[in-house]
Amino acid sequence: MPMASVSSSSSISLWSLCMLLVISGTASAQLSSTYYSTSCPEALSTIKSAVTSAVAKERRMGASLLRLHFHDCFVNGCDGSILLDDTTSFTGEKTATPNANSLRGFDVIDTIKSQVESVCAGVVSCADILAVAARDSVVALGGPTWTVQLGRRDATTASLSAANSDIPAPTLDLSGLISAFSNKGFTAKEMVALSGAHTIGQARCTSFRDRIYNETNINSSFATSLKSKCPSAGGDNNLSPLDATSATTFDNAYFTNLVNNKGLLHSDQQLYNSGSTDSQVSSYSSNSATFFSDFASAMVKMGNLSPLTGSSGEVRTNCRKTN
Repeated sequence: MPMASVSSSSSISLWSLCMLLVISGTASAQLSSTYYSTSCPEALSTIKSAVTSAVAKERRMGASLLRLHFHDCFVNGCDGSILLDDTTSFTGEKTATPNANSLRGFDVIDTIKSQVESVCAGVVSCADILAVAARDSVVALGGPTWTVQLGRRDATTASLSAANSDIPAPTLDLSGLISAFSNKGFTAKEMVALSGAHTIGQARCTSFRDRIYNETNINSSFATSLKSKCPSAGGDNNLSPLDATSATTFDNAYFTNLVNNKGLLHSDQQLYNSGSTDSQVSSYSSNSATFFSDFASAMVKMGNLSPLTGSSGEVRTNCRKTN
């Protein structure tokens, strides 16, 4: 066969493969850890400085910024849509059931954005700021680091319905959790690793009231202590730490708590409830290095969920509204 024919055939096959990757949404290779090295070399240091300052002022903010990134990525990909305020043309994601009266840190993102804009205007996307801020928050609280892939662009719309349907609820059983994460391309192992984010942060009484009053797979003294903060009626917005041992330190205590039936949310304790993920929870509870490594890898994968790249979307000047 003539060499030219082989070359032509190979080119067609390669083109077909590339198109398949693009169509399937797995062409995350478009993201790069060095995306801003020339266009905005001060971007990462500016974000880190602002996050470190915000977390030093209020350690809980670290969990809030991590959660913003998670809730952004699970709704139509990591596109900054979570940050958009409602407009006359669409209702954003901030008032969705998983987000209303719950998500916070928007003001910190505004501050970071304004600082980044001052060093290089119109270059760094809000979606990338969320991804970097999540990583820097975990590091600031003693957790692992990872290399954030960059180059996401920002959505010009948001989806209330997708936020209501795609973000896993605290009432889910293990099968529901596995399914919710599988829908986004995650394995059960990655789901457990990502759940370890609950080693920091707090939850509202409405999210765990049913568990502490009606479930049996809960440490009795733990349940009793929670009832003082979360009465059977009223006090819906009273807060309790997701990790009662070390709520503002990123460690593996969350998993140790699960082994001792001290998971705050129903969905937390489902990870250790005589099911398929028990052994992984046990492993993480006794080996923080394994958890840290798996968490970092899963966070990189989450950050690659359906990013807008190239000419898609835009780079917002104000994270709360489109340009």
